[in-house]
Amino acid sequence: MLKADPHDKEKLIDPLFAPPGRRFWGALLALSAIIGWGAAMYVRQVTLGLGETGMNRPVYWGLYMVNFIFLIGVSMAGTLISAALQLTGAEWRRPITRIAETLTVFGLLVAALQILFDMGRPERAAFVLQYGRLQSPLLWDATSLTIYILTSMLALYLQLLPDIALLRDNFPPKGPAWRRQLYSLLAFGWRGNREQWSRLDKTITVISVLIIPIGVSLHTVTSWIFSTTVQPGWKSTILGPYFVVGAIFSGIGLLFIVMTMVRRLLRVEDYIQMRQYTNLGWLFIVMSVVWFYFTYTEHLTLAAEQETQEFPVLAAKLWGEFAPAFWGMVALMIVAFGTLVIPKLMPAAAARVPVFRPRYALASGGVAGVLLFALLTPQSTPVSAALANVNTRTVVWILQLAFAVGTGLGLSLWLKRELVAASVIAGACVVVAMWLERWLIIIPVLTHPRLVSYSTYLPTLTEIALTAASFALLALLSMVFFKLFPAVSIWEVAEGRAKEEAAQGKAPIVKPTPFPRSTLRRRLGP
Repeated sequence: MLKADPHDKEKLIDPLFAPPGRRFWGALLALSAIIGWGAAMYVRQVTLGLGETGMNRPVYWGLYMVNFIFLIGVSMAGTLISAALQLTGAEWRRPITRIAETLTVFGLLVAALQILFDMGRPERAAFVLQYGRLQSPLLWDATSLTIYILTSMLALYLQLLPDIALLRDNFPPKGPAWRRQLYSLLAFGWRGNREQWSRLDKTITVISVLIIPIGVSLHTVTSWIFSTTVQPGWKSTILGPYFVVGAIFSGIGLLFIVMTMVRRLLRVEDYIQMRQYTNLGWLFIVMSVVWFYFTYTEHLTLAAEQETQEFPVLAAKLWGEFAPAFWGMVALMIVAFGTLVIPKLMPAAAARVPVFRPRYALASGGVAGVLLFALLTPQSTPVSAALANVNTRTVVWILQLAFAVGTGLGLSLWLKRELVAASVIAGACVVVAMWLERWLIIIPVLTHPRLVSYSTYLPTLTEIALTAASFALLALLSMVFFKLFPAVSIWEVAEGRAKEEAAQGKAPIVKPTPFPRSTLRRRLGP
């Protein structure tokens, strides 16, 4: 029988068998209601056809495809945390590995649903694999997505296997019989002996090596669906790595939010500590810089070449009907970057300077908001008439930006003290901004096609309902999963703790053996 550390049992195992509270059932009911609404709207869409959506000629892709690209993007967090960091030996990743892997699996499953939503005849989805041509990027994408889902599910199960055995052997006497049978079945005879640990370690290493190119291939192939066409705005050689960078970036942003929710709701502050936020924050900052570089390069080349058919798409994003989404995306990215970078640059002596106090931030934010409102008012108002002069508007824009920067400086010390809050703010900004980026990749191009006149697209209630249901399903799957299985990998944390004790001389260092889990076996079994 496998025994868990008493502290791990109290914090990670026992709460799984506690009766669900009102918050759990309330959230379950709310999410189920949203999913039910989406299911009803989907039945209506299948019955009446895609005319119930805002898609038209030539806008053949809409909100569903935006959600698809976004969801496969956030799934990249699991690949980065559980695979790439594991191979590099980053010990700090252990408490958040399970959360990242769960986001990967459920994100991919919900992303696959978007393809069915986008099809007028969903029963023909299998025809893509059955009759697809090898020359088609659509077949490549379907193949990569299928392989990625299966590999991610296998990786999650392998990482979960020792913990399932712990749940089986530490099951409370009065626990429900169906859960005992579930854990016994999923444990698959795991006893934690030397041969099993050796095989598991080798298998996890192989899966970690394979899942990285598989994940990169999915995002690259998805970009090829666009870049291998002749549509203006998609003819870009940088689109492949641009998708990969955006996927990692958005995945880290969502991981910040989910790991904070798990930390607070499940009370696992002893495991998910400031160390995880700090190291993940540095990865976030690096990916921010890379994302800004790719974004600038992509739009600079379009602006410089001034091609007749390409430039209208760029103009629509920079100062046309999609300008609010584009500049909103840029502003959110700047806020996310500054939220984590500026506090790291603040010395302790800055607390004595008035400009770095929250009161100054509130005053600066109020002035910046008033100036922004004045700049965005319709041209027919007296305020806009007073700002009609170009030089006056330029001065007002400079003042608005200066007060906005002042707002950030005033909040910097508070953000420095509240690292968790800063990480959540940065993550939320990036999640929204990266969804807008996916929107800007698809919709401006399809509304400015090569062969037909300009078109418009506006999502309908059906698309909004299915989008809300998709994200509700992602939340529901995660919530139920973390009620059945530990949100923190018990065996990985125990192994990391044993390594730290051995390194500090608190535990004897075991001599090398043909199997790598010797220190862990002393804690979890024979």
